[in-house]
Amino acid sequence: MAGWMTRLRPRGMLLALAWLTCAGSVVRAHNGPPFPIVSNQVAGAYSISIWTDPDTTDDGRPAGQFWVVVDPADGTRQIPAETRASVAIRPLDRQGPTLSARAEPVNGAVGRQFAVLLMDHEGPYSVHVAVDGELGRVDVDSKVDATYDLRPARGLIALYLFPFIAVGALWAKVLLRRRRPRSPRVP
Repeated sequence: MAGWMTRLRPRGMLLALAWLTCAGSVVRAHNGPPFPIVSNQVAGAYSISIWTDPDTTDDGRPAGQFWVVVDPADGTRQIPAETRASVAIRPLDRQGPTLSARAEPVNGAVGRQFAVLLMDHEGPYSVHVAVDGELGRVDVDSKVDATYDLRPARGLIALYLFPFIAVGALWAKVLLRRRRPRSPRVP
């Protein structure tokens, strides 16, 4: 019994080491909810967070979504109503134009603003956010990797599920045949 446990330890340690090595690797793709690229960065009189869902499209439809959260840095004041953010992106892996959009308040909340921009290819983009208002003008820079939205269309989901449903139906048919009593053969 002790020999079995001694043999298991090195294997377990190797598996744990392999898992830790893989867990620490950088994952660049994104498919899911928005995530922060800047969190509570104090710039001037503001504390700024930038959330993004950097989806790429081929059809010319803007899908790179950016939420800018603006709070007062000292936490004692309100953000003035005329405070606005603008978002600009530029590809880092090739030549391309700088695209910008003015962020608009979400549900009238000046502290949460939203902008959407066209990200026409996968790859790294620089993100520049400028916030301008009564409390001053500040700039925040970051980077993000744009990826295609990997959710398949509904028709493709049905197509992908078809083989599994067909095999399940055939399996059910075989099970039902086995349960049916067989009539004896008459010679």
